[in-house]
Amino acid sequence: MENDIKDAVILAARLLLAALFLIFGWRKLTDYSGTVKRMVQDGAHFPVPATAVALFMELPVAFAVAVGAFTRPSAALLALYTLGTALIAHHYWTMTGAKKVDSLESFYKNLSIVGGFLLLCITGAGKYSIDALLGW
Repeated sequence: MENDIKDAVILAARLLLAALFLIFGWRKLTDYSGTVKRMVQDGAHFPVPATAVALFMELPVAFAVAVGAFTRPSAALLALYTLGTALIAHHYWTMTGAKKVDSLESFYKNLSIVGGFLLLCITGAGKYSIDALLGW
């Protein structure tokens, strides 16, 4: 019973962590030109490749986490990606006023998400996953 609860919590964690990326990844895909413009605004030196990386990380990699396939490497990739987005898009230390406060909050929310992905790297996908079905 205790293991079933643990596995259910891991499933919930995977779904909750992935949901953010899947929702915003879909938005990036359906507004590709707007996403490229946002990359320019955020200071990405190569906005088109940056958009491609974002789409890859936020759609297939996040989907892999959600379904529990290749969970540990996918979670590691998303941890690195999320840390990168915090440093690139939420550099509150260069801002002032309300923009600084908003960016500071987003920066530390990203760090919290990184922590969730790191825990997932350690725990693995749990029983309710493709990884478990394949015996990984």
